[in-house]
Amino acid sequence: MLIKTIFSGFGGQGVIMMGYLLATAGMYEEKHVTCLPSYGAEVRGGTANCTVVISTEEIASPVASEPEYAVLMNNPSLFCYQNQVQSGGTIFLNSSMIESRPIRGDLEIYEIPVNDLAKQLPGNKVSNIIMLGAFIKKTGVVSFDTMTQALKETFGHKNPTVFKSNKAALLLGYDYLE
Repeated sequence: MLIKTIFSGFGGQGVIMMGYLLATAGMYEEKHVTCLPSYGAEVRGGTANCTVVISTEEIASPVASEPEYAVLMNNPSLFCYQNQVQSGGTIFLNSSMIESRPIRGDLEIYEIPVNDLAKQLPGNKVSNIIMLGAFIKKTGVVSFDTMTQALKETFGHKNPTVFKSNKAALLLGYDYLE
């Protein structure tokens, strides 16, 4: 198994955190993992992306050329990465912010209105975790329980409320897609 994923959006949308959490969960499942974050010069509001490669074998390169999956949180990310996804690959799009749709017909597309869904939860800053829940549901790259463990290790020590809201967001995204 070799899974390549790119997460992309504006700085501040949590795409780096999505990559970090996926990589952490992959390590908890004793898989080989690389995580390569990239920030624009602006940090908040600029472009940010994170490539994650997860494998049962050693990984030769952290570069995710022709990823199987793209998780796209804004319009510029769609325009930038839709043509890099391999034929037959999958795009998860934030339909709350992305007005355009992929022009390629050889991709599976999941439209998740994560910003709208986030309004159902306290704090409203969990759209990235909602998207991550939908992503792990459809890909099966890591289990829900393992991702919950990664969330707890990352957020649990800060404030129990932060962990609880992120766990609720993960479940909301996971349950959103059938």
